[in-house]
Amino acid sequence: MAHSILVVDDAPNIILSLDFLMRQAGYKVRTATNGEETLLAVRENRPDLILLDVMMPKLDGYEVCQAIRADPALADIRIIMLTAKGRAIEQEKGLALGADAYITKPFSTQEVLDTVKALLKGE
Repeated sequence: MAHSILVVDDAPNIILSLDFLMRQAGYKVRTATNGEETLLAVRENRPDLILLDVMMPKLDGYEVCQAIRADPALADIRIIMLTAKGRAIEQEKGLALGADAYITKPFSTQEVLDTVKALLKGE
């Protein structure tokens, strides 16, 4: 059975490219465009992994990650933060809040695929 991935970003071009990339790799994909929509989508149908943008309207990626980690029913979902915020302190913040990986934009599609595969392989 294919793993499910929730792609979260407020930039339509990023969603489109990640959706295509993940479907080509054989994953089931859903998308969300802001933090509130993400939490609703996760609680409605729990994904195996979330590709999570940090800078989004309503709730940012840090707040979404923190809310997911605080919920025991969702806490083991793999989270990869994808963001233009590339400073070490921002990366440390994302990992401290519970992200499993942190990839900065612009990103290599191969790096994203390799990270997704590695995290889902460990399940």
